[in-house]
Amino acid sequence: MADLDKKTWIQKGLSGIKQLGIMLLLFLVVSTAVDLWRGKDIPTQDLPHISALDLDGNLVDVMAMSQEAPVLVYFWGTWCPVCNFVSPSVDILSNYYPVVSVAMSSGSDERLAHFLDDKGYTLSTINDKQSFLAREWSVQVTPTVMVFKDGELAHYTTGFTSLPGMWWRMVFA
Repeated sequence: MADLDKKTWIQKGLSGIKQLGIMLLLFLVVSTAVDLWRGKDIPTQDLPHISALDLDGNLVDVMAMSQEAPVLVYFWGTWCPVCNFVSPSVDILSNYYPVVSVAMSSGSDERLAHFLDDKGYTLSTINDKQSFLAREWSVQVTPTVMVFKDGELAHYTTGFTSLPGMWWRMVFA
């Protein structure tokens, strides 16, 4: 009887693993399809140049930076609820990779700097007060994460993304 229970338990465990694998594969396919649909307006050729001063007064030139290493560009807003979950991961990633954040329609430099300080974020942040850069890049969903390598857009995703997801995009850029 004990052998039968053990065999049944193993079969149920394998069945559960198979179901989990199918669900993860389905999630990956749907997530990729949604990313492609939401990002259909993001240019991939003749890319606009991202060159601006960050809140610390440093000139940030994403295309030049990407010649040395992959650069993650994070379009977000202080008003974006999903960004509250993604921003901490982006900040962690900025300790290991070049990261430039573009805060869309998030108020004055002082207000934005106060927000970043309150959250403990150390990101290089461009204040895109009127969302000029976002419109130039056809960013319509926040957050949007782009990875540039050698002056080219290597990866992008919109909406929620995890730290491992961003990390993998940086590794494979």
